[in-house]
Amino acid sequence: MTFDIVLVDDHKLVRDGVKTILERGAEFRVVGEAENGADAVQLCKKANPDMVLMDIGLPGMNGVEATTELLRHCPRVKVVILSMYDDENSVVSAIRSGARAFVLKKASSGELLDALRTVARGGSYLSSQVSDRLLQRIQRGDLETHDRSPLESLSPRELQVLRLVAEGKTSKDIAVLLDLGLQTVRSYRKTMMKKLGVNNVAGLTQLALAAGITHWNKPDANSMG
Repeated sequence: MTFDIVLVDDHKLVRDGVKTILERGAEFRVVGEAENGADAVQLCKKANPDMVLMDIGLPGMNGVEATTELLRHCPRVKVVILSMYDDENSVVSAIRSGARAFVLKKASSGELLDALRTVARGGSYLSSQVSDRLLQRIQRGDLETHDRSPLESLSPRELQVLRLVAEGKTSKDIAVLLDLGLQTVRSYRKTMMKKLGVNNVAGLTQLALAAGITHWNKPDANSMG
């Protein structure tokens, strides 16, 4: 059986490299490519692939947000996150968004194929470096105590709005970017302030930066998104 895959990465070289790996065998067929999250969602609505290989560091809507949005429209699609980031925040956010696997960009082609095969069969996969580190922290008992973030009370959509607020976007900008009503965005901001115990946008921004939720889109993270 051949599985249809959509590749999402803002670097064409990365997409071409992955496509070369996948085309060596007959298991996976690339049926589309996108270089940002919004395009990926639209493409998946049309192509209805079995799987999506999603970069985490995308311009605009990042890979975690795109996964949340994509699965809202195409719940049967299995998403594999491909990332240069291996911090726990990125991994946990990706899995919470509905991704079935988290693979590092420095992984071998064999590991990437293993991850795709595992997910295609209905399983889940974490790169060994990531799973080893998480396991060690769980064994030490400090995963919960040291890394409890005040942002954990927020929904994926609220986190999306928070990141855009932290990047200086107005409610009007956010409404257009996320295709939401202006009042809906204002309501999100109000709810987030209440949940996080802050009184203004500056407080929200400070918390977002402290939690590192904007690092996926820093312009200087250009080595491979």
